[in-house]
Amino acid sequence: MSERGRGPQRAEATELSRPADAAVPVGVDAPILDVMATMRAMRRLKPDPVPREVLAEIVRAATWAPSGSDAQHYGFVVVTDRGKMAELAELWRDVVEVYSELMGTVVPGADDDRHARMADALRHQAEHFHETPALIAACYQRSGPGLSTLADVRGNVDLARRLGPARLRRLVAGARTAGGLAEASSIYPAVQNLLLAARAHGLGATLTIWHLFREADFRRVLGVPKDHGIYALVPVGYPLGNFGPVRRRPVDEALHWEQW
Repeated sequence: MSERGRGPQRAEATELSRPADAAVPVGVDAPILDVMATMRAMRRLKPDPVPREVLAEIVRAATWAPSGSDAQHYGFVVVTDRGKMAELAELWRDVVEVYSELMGTVVPGADDDRHARMADALRHQAEHFHETPALIAACYQRSGPGLSTLADVRGNVDLARRLGPARLRRLVAGARTAGGLAEASSIYPAVQNLLLAARAHGLGATLTIWHLFREADFRRVLGVPKDHGIYALVPVGYPLGNFGPVRRRPVDEALHWEQW
């Protein structure tokens, strides 16, 4: 089997979000749609430090996102210490190597140049990760059945009787799925807010979940409590490259009216 035949292919992106020569506004008052349209994943970052107040401000923007039941059980670990970043860099290089082995052959159709540019950016980030100005870990407290729910045996029995066995089975199955997604649906809107705020401040960033390959080690270095999950690691810094329009699949390929 050829390298290209392994696994799914990335989509062939043909549509620019903005004209290639369009102005790229930067700043907290930049139009939000222009910010979204030019928010490229930035992996090549300058080593220049990011002011602490700016990092605090983009985390503040993250907390403005909605969370399930308005629980707000998020937590953000911001790392700027050089010693700790060097320790994280060793882990990062390892997980990037794993990712490259697993997904490195998934290319966007015939666009080998685009794939090569992305691979170069991944290698650059891994090789220079110790210079990353800041890393933000987005965490959320894991949920479980509340004590009041567990204690209300009579109420649960009455509910089961009212619903009937078939409907109850469907609801229980759905509840299990919802429980597994509850934390993710509460933290990823916050991560998107963080990315948008970073872009508005002229910072480059990208969302990653590679820590999952060595989650216990990242958890140890970051000191994340056992009852919290790490849902994303976001390297942040001033970009070496330029913001500009993103290239995506045409919306007509993704948009379905009324039904799929």
